[in-house]
Amino acid sequence: MKCLVAVKRVIDFNVKIRVKLDGSGVDTEHVKMSMNPFDEIALEEAVRLKEAGTVSEILAVSVGNESCQETLRAALARGADRALLVKVGSYIEPLNVAKILKSIVEQEQCSLVWLGKQAIDDDCNQTGQMLAGLLGWAQGTNVSKVTFKADTTDKTDNNSNLLIVEVTREIDGGLEVLNLQLPAVLTADLRLNTPRYISLPNVMKAKSKPLTVVSAAELSDSALDLNPHTKTLKVEAPKMHRTGVMVKDVQELVEKLKNEAKVL
Repeated sequence: MKCLVAVKRVIDFNVKIRVKLDGSGVDTEHVKMSMNPFDEIALEEAVRLKEAGTVSEILAVSVGNESCQETLRAALARGADRALLVKVGSYIEPLNVAKILKSIVEQEQCSLVWLGKQAIDDDCNQTGQMLAGLLGWAQGTNVSKVTFKADTTDKTDNNSNLLIVEVTREIDGGLEVLNLQLPAVLTADLRLNTPRYISLPNVMKAKSKPLTVVSAAELSDSALDLNPHTKTLKVEAPKMHRTGVMVKDVQELVEKLKNEAKVL
């Protein structure tokens, strides 16, 4: 079974975000970039499935500019077999990313797709769901546990239907367990696993693994419509909160709530 893992290059989670002076977006100049943390978890799970013999090949895919090759090399060092970069000139919204991934999934004949549940830069949490909708596949989002087991109800000869994916999702009311029939799209949550460290030998091996760069126009679907459906009007940093103050007693607290905060 071939598995596709989508990875995104984002500002490192340890970096303090700065908004551009003109409010057109976030400043990414001279800022440390890294793989989206949820995508790291998705890739780690795919590698574990390959080590268990469930997955035969892992294809890491990124949509972005030339700099994304660094992120894809990190994915190869973590255990992906091949990497594919789809070059785009500017920011591309989740729906169009889903369209690009759909074209690649169909061309590569993948049976399983892993994504992070969301990217930490835009927090959209949309691409996985949109991809599943475009493909007409089963989907399991916010997955915190996954188990593959034999499908005893389907006796067909189609290899993609010989396994059932049991996923545990974290929802507001607790946990939800779903049984999905392959092919399927899964998105990884934080508690699914802990990604491994990249060893130096694996970094060296990654340099010899194939990394293909194509443009969106070169994909098999020549009618791919990537026109944006949304427009960012302005980006603003959150307002600074006032620091709290200590009060001596309840009477002073009530007085401040009434006269200063005006909430009583």
